[in-house]
Amino acid sequence: MRVTINQIKEMKQKGEKITMLTAYDYATAKIVDEVGIPLILVGDSLGMVVLGYETPIPVTMDVMLHHTKAVVRGTKQALIVGDMPFMTYHISVEDALRNATRFIQEAGAQAIKLEGGVTVADKVKRMVECGIPVMGHIGLTPQSINQLGGYKIQGRTSEAAASLLRDAQALEEAGAFAVVLETVPTPLATLISQKIGIPTIGIGAGIGCDGQVQVIHDILGLSDRVPKHAKQYVKLADITRKAVTEYYNEVKASSFPTDKQSFTMDESVLTALKDK
Repeated sequence: MRVTINQIKEMKQKGEKITMLTAYDYATAKIVDEVGIPLILVGDSLGMVVLGYETPIPVTMDVMLHHTKAVVRGTKQALIVGDMPFMTYHISVEDALRNATRFIQEAGAQAIKLEGGVTVADKVKRMVECGIPVMGHIGLTPQSINQLGGYKIQGRTSEAAASLLRDAQALEEAGAFAVVLETVPTPLATLISQKIGIPTIGIGAGIGCDGQVQVIHDILGLSDRVPKHAKQYVKLADITRKAVTEYYNEVKASSFPTDKQSFTMDESVLTALKDK
C-alpha cells in the first residue's frame, strides 16, 4: 500500500518530520522509494535540472505526464505528487480540474501540487471536492519568477508576511493536505507551521517546518550550482565524470571490452562461413 495523505497529516500531529524528494525518472524513483521516502514530487524543476531550461515555465503537461508515469512505475510505497506546470490551472476552475485529473487518471499520481494561495483557493477546493488531493506551494513560486523579479526571499516585510500567512490559511481552508513553503525566513515559516493544521514542507524555509523537500540533483551534486538551501551529500557529477573518462580512455586504448564483457560461439559456425 502507498502512503496516504492521512498518514502525512498524522505525521504532523505526532511531531514526526516529513521527508520529501523530487524524482523525474524510473531508476531514481525506485531508489528513493526503496529508502522509504514517503513523498516524491515530480517537480516542474525537471525543466531546469533535466531538460536544461533556465526556468520551469517552458514545461508542458505532456512533459510532466511523461515523467510522472515513469516515477509511478518505479515506486510502490511513496505518495507521488505531480507538479502542475505553468498556466495549466490559472485560466479557470474547469481547466484546472481537467489538467489535475490527467495527473491522477493518466499518469497514476496520487496528488497534485500547484503554486499560489488565496488566488487559487477556489480551484483547490473544487479539486478536493472531486477527490483529487492537493498540495499547495507558497513563498517563492518559480512559475511566477518573471513577476517576482528573480529568486528572492519572500515574506520579509510585515505586509508580505501577513499575505503568506493568509495564503497558507486559505489553502488549509480549501482542503489542501499540505503546503510547500519556499525561500521564506525561518521565523515566519515556523509561525505559519504553528498556525495551520496541515503539514508545511520547507525548502529554504528553515527547521521549523513540519518537513523538508529538496531537488534530488542538488543533494546528489549533479547540478551546476548548489542553492543556499541545499546540502550536497555527494558529488555524483565528479564520480560520473571519472567513470566516463575511464571508459573513454579504455575504448581508445582497445582495453575495453575484454573477454569478460564479450560472447563466444561455436567455432565450426565461423569455419563454415569462411569456407563459403
